[in-house]
Amino acid sequence: CQHLFCFQAEAAFTGPRASPAMSGVTVKDECLDTFNQIKMKKDLRYCTFKISVDRKTIVNDCQGPAGETFQDFVKSLPEDQPRYGLCGIDYTTEDGRQEGRLCFFFWSPDGKTSVRDRMLYASSKDAIRKKLVGVMKEMQVNDYSDLDEKEVMERMKR
Repeated sequence: CQHLFCFQAEAAFTGPRASPAMSGVTVKDECLDTFNQIKMKKDLRYCTFKISVDRKTIVNDCQGPAGETFQDFVKSLPEDQPRYGLCGIDYTTEDGRQEGRLCFFFWSPDGKTSVRDRMLYASSKDAIRKKLVGVMKEMQVNDYSDLDEKEVMERMKR
């Protein structure tokens, strides 16, 4: 990620709050802290998570401040690497009310990532997803066309 708020730290974590996935990958506490920052403080629009270089932990990757947009979130996703993402989506309901929901995205670009990476991310998804209590929507996206803003807004209404 080339965003100002990207994280570089990738130290392994094996503390008491880590949760193992089927793959053996654990979720670093910093990911839950970032989730709570988006959910409670609402000072971030989105964040992305990645699996560390040593393939043992899920760590923070990138964050976007509250003033950024859904399109900024889309731009933060690398075209050739899987990511997990969390984004606050604002939309208008059928009866005209403004609503907002957090949506979990599993980004796995087809044809641009190795089978090994896709399998590792797929088998580790539940570890992070279970930590994000209160996220109402989830989408798996494999191409930028899957992230059409109008389509995503429609899915938020369901």
